[in-house]
Amino acid sequence: MLRIFLHGKGLIIMLIVAERINSSRKSIAAAIEAKDRDFIHNEAVVQTKAGADYIDVNAGSFVGEEIERLKWLIEIVQGATDLPLCIDSPDSEVIRSVLPLLDRSPLINSISMEPLRLEGILPLAVERGAAVVGLCQSEEVMAETIEEKVRLASELVKAALAAGLPLDQLYIDPLVYPVSSNPLSGPAVLEAIHQIMEHHPGVHTICGLTNISYGLPKRKLINRTFLVAAIARGLDAVIMDPTDPELFGALMAGLAVVARDEYCMNYISAYREGRLN
Repeated sequence: MLRIFLHGKGLIIMLIVAERINSSRKSIAAAIEAKDRDFIHNEAVVQTKAGADYIDVNAGSFVGEEIERLKWLIEIVQGATDLPLCIDSPDSEVIRSVLPLLDRSPLINSISMEPLRLEGILPLAVERGAAVVGLCQSEEVMAETIEEKVRLASELVKAALAAGLPLDQLYIDPLVYPVSSNPLSGPAVLEAIHQIMEHHPGVHTICGLTNISYGLPKRKLINRTFLVAAIARGLDAVIMDPTDPELFGALMAGLAVVARDEYCMNYISAYREGRLN
């Protein structure tokens, strides 16, 4: 694994959650519908080889069939890789139904300060020893400003600790919105990452990249740029496509230039493997 880096406060792990097995993608939805085991198996294999730490599995597009479809995905992916899974569902009943099938402790995506999700999923995570993604949102607020993001992050930390979840198993997602419709989304997320990491030593921050570029041309360029900026502010986990060579290259370069890759050894290794574009 390439994800352990030297940081001023100690060792920080840059986790890569591989995002491709998500039913919101047309090719994945079609493969699930057709029960194309080979297609899903290959998606798990290529993301594993590309350097993922968790393989995300999501069947949320199949309303009323999510549990059945997710169980099918889990069976195939666990047969294709030894990596732990990221179980991607906001539904506590879905989480409860699939947890017994898992070979390794998962990352659960996600809880929030909404009572149904917090009270339904957090105890399951603690019982299983799972890590959790916590979204900066409540019933009243989907955090957009720096202040909202940091306040809700603090509430998530308090709730996690009260439930017995160690802080190093909490990954806070400050919520990314498209800069095409919310020009201040980028700066708000970047500052929130910085403040969350400073205020809560031991906690992690995570985000998906693709929302930032929605509605814009050359979306991958925006995604890469945002990733490097977020790394500079302390981001230590990311939901991304590790098979994208330019995105992976930006990740490696970003870690090197902010001194989270001691003597640039991981960057050099990636170069020698032909993985930098």
